[in-house]
Amino acid sequence: MQTKDRVAVLTGAGSGIGRALANALARTGCNLALADVNPDSLAETAAQARAMGVRVSEHPLDVSDRAAVAALPAAVVAEHGSVDLLINNAGVALGGNFDQVSVENFDWLMSINFDGVVTMCRAFLPLLKQRPEARIVNISSLFGLITPAGQTAYCASKFAVRGFSNALRLELLDSNVGVTVVHPGGVATAIATSARSPEDASDADKQKKLDRANRLLRMPPPKAAQIILNGIQRNKARVLVGNDARILSWLERLMPVNYWRLLAGLATKDE
Repeated sequence: MQTKDRVAVLTGAGSGIGRALANALARTGCNLALADVNPDSLAETAAQARAMGVRVSEHPLDVSDRAAVAALPAAVVAEHGSVDLLINNAGVALGGNFDQVSVENFDWLMSINFDGVVTMCRAFLPLLKQRPEARIVNISSLFGLITPAGQTAYCASKFAVRGFSNALRLELLDSNVGVTVVHPGGVATAIATSARSPEDASDADKQKKLDRANRLLRMPPPKAAQIILNGIQRNKARVLVGNDARILSWLERLMPVNYWRLLAGLATKDE
């Protein structure tokens, strides 16, 4: 898929992989409809992309707000006329074992990480079907491939994105719309520092988990964005971002039940 002179809708564009993807797409000449829940960080990304000479529109958006998402296609068409590419990147994190996580926090995460993806796809699929060639790109996670303890809610959401994307791809095989699911590994974004924690978690426990996450989140977002963009341009069904994602995907297929024992041993040595 060529991205020059196309129009891409990108959620979670205010930081991290989203901002890096916006800049990577802009460098190819792709026009952008950028969405993020934070208007200030959204404006910063938009300014960076505009500096590359492409048309950019800003759309402050909470993807869990179904009414706001339903109104977004008309706003994008008013600015750009059409949509060729939808990238569902917005996401949040939530640590803690299942019995530590409140119902409200679990539902909050699912409303953004999974329901937001579904709602965006439902809203934009009719527009995408009108184009000669179009693509949906849904950002899952390494935790859409493996299931570490303490990530019940996050894994549930990212496995859901993976399953939804794979089934949607098969449903659209005879159409002009392709579907890509992306599994980033340890990308150096702020998702760990902005993650919610159980209400009863101690400061020491929070810091320990944050330190561990920061050791694992190493890939610069621009590098991750380029890998994703390459996958989009090659019409890939699945994109694994980073050696950790590739290795752990292989390990999970080799040891689908017992891979966790090896990972737990490595984590213990790391401590």
